[in-house]
Amino acid sequence: MRVTVSRKAHFNAAHRLYRKDWSMEQNDAVFGKCNNPNFHGHNYELIVSVTGAIDSETGYVIDVKILSDLIKEHIENAFDHKNLNLDVPEFTHLNPTAENIVVVIWNKLRPHIDSDKDLEVVLYETPRNFVTYKGS
Repeated sequence: MRVTVSRKAHFNAAHRLYRKDWSMEQNDAVFGKCNNPNFHGHNYELIVSVTGAIDSETGYVIDVKILSDLIKEHIENAFDHKNLNLDVPEFTHLNPTAENIVVVIWNKLRPHIDSDKDLEVVLYETPRNFVTYKGS
């Protein structure tokens, strides 16, 4: 029997969507107002889910306190109140789209989750726009 345990978290961050190798006109055409040279921000909502077998001794798939601490240490501390383009090394050469952010988050958490468990990350950029990544 496999059960999914989820933890919700949030962080606030600024970013700019653009490519350095494109002209301002091409960036504007593709990314619109998200290409603002002065950046823009979002109140991101994050749902991290771990799926696995229930441990017969503890009754847990994963201790939610451990999951909460992992999210705090590896995601919230790294991203909250940061400019993703300037302050987060993973985005030095990677456009911080919601799609790329969710993959970076998954990659930061995956090494800390037992390999026999599945990891899924859902990232809400706005209440109506969200992305999901379960690994490749």
